[in-house]
Amino acid sequence: MHVEMTSLPGVLLITPTVHRDPRGFFIETYHQQRYQAAGVDALFVQDNHSQSVQGTLRGLHAQLLRPQAKLVRCVEGVIWDVAVDIRVGSPTFGQWTGAELSAATGRQIYIPTGFAHGFVVLSDRAQVEYKCSDVYVADDQLGLRWNDPQLGVQWPQAVEPILSDKDKVAPLLKDALDRLPRYQA
Repeated sequence: MHVEMTSLPGVLLITPTVHRDPRGFFIETYHQQRYQAAGVDALFVQDNHSQSVQGTLRGLHAQLLRPQAKLVRCVEGVIWDVAVDIRVGSPTFGQWTGAELSAATGRQIYIPTGFAHGFVVLSDRAQVEYKCSDVYVADDQLGLRWNDPQLGVQWPQAVEPILSDKDKVAPLLKDALDRLPRYQA
């Protein structure tokens, strides 16, 4: 596997080794010891799977009291995946990084706790699977506005995305400051 650092400390791009032959392919998508040695130190307790149509934007989401590290991969189609540092006081607070994930490459992104996460579907449809280091708690979720000018995320969609009702009214970063996690060096 090949691991790349991103512009945000702790956020990693991981390209697993793909073994191809006439039957198809085999990818080891997670191996605790190998991933831990590469910097993925989360203990995962929940797996999620979503299917979305082109133009769907899910995010930007985080949990506050029960934060989740995530290991994200696209198993069908293509997505643009984004992580935003929401740790108040962090040297990279409010900064984002993004990467294309696709079923064809098997590429993954690891997002540690303290970051909001979102993605937009670039293909006709996409299926996304991700491991989480804590369980989902609906009342603990914070959403941030996908197009917050303070964040300046460069989404590759030219049209208005398809959003959930909750994401349509998500607050701006500046309006959520009192709820965000604090950076601990």
